[in-house]
Amino acid sequence: MRKLADYITKRPKPKGIDVLCGLKHFAIITYAVPADRFKGLFPARFKLDVVEIDGQEMGLISVVPFIDVDFTSAVFPFPKFTMGQTNYRIYIIDTKNGERCVWFLGTTLDSWTLAVPRYLWNLPWHSGEVNFDCVLNESTGLYEKYHMETSSSWAKASVDIVQSESDEMVFDGFPDAESALVYLTHPLAGFYYRRDNKVGTYRVWHKELKVKPAKLKSANFKLLSDLGIVEQAEQHTPYSVLVEPINEFTIYLPPTIVE
Repeated sequence: MRKLADYITKRPKPKGIDVLCGLKHFAIITYAVPADRFKGLFPARFKLDVVEIDGQEMGLISVVPFIDVDFTSAVFPFPKFTMGQTNYRIYIIDTKNGERCVWFLGTTLDSWTLAVPRYLWNLPWHSGEVNFDCVLNESTGLYEKYHMETSSSWAKASVDIVQSESDEMVFDGFPDAESALVYLTHPLAGFYYRRDNKVGTYRVWHKELKVKPAKLKSANFKLLSDLGIVEQAEQHTPYSVLVEPINEFTIYLPPTIVE
């Protein structure tokens, strides 16, 4: 069993070009699929953080859409930016230190600032037009409507989510909901193949995420079906859907190359 209190750390002091941003309409749409579908997607240093469901080892992959709001320097006075973003991440373990982290397949970003991560740091970030149409009930804190659509040659996507008071947090393969939330919401290190095929990494920090469960009405994530990880027919039955109207992340930059 995992307790969030064991994973909540003091925020490392930002410096240099570290970034502070709010993540609005933050959702984590997760799929559980057979572990062998992830073969060859990341280096041997990492292993899939598998979950046993109905006697079968399954890997989890999440699509994470949100709007960056007040994206700015965590240290210096700086202009603030707003931009839509969608991350694609696989849950893995770094065998060098045992840390649970994520492997990023990549990101779509709706902003001219894409040039910095893509060309300066070689991150696997791709251009996309990201649109949200959301209705949040302020009295309940639940979404009456949540629609996100991304136009992108790399990862076209659309998703519709709805929430109600009767939604429950059910996570097969975990001893309790808190253990699953540590797994799904609290990896602080991310790794990825840079555009030059070297392995890169960066870290984030955030408080406990106050996510609530939701139901998926429809989804189409072209990248997942193109890679054969989650077929289109499977995308309508996610492992879990979690949503939080807004939270705050600190991102520690620049990314580094893993030797």
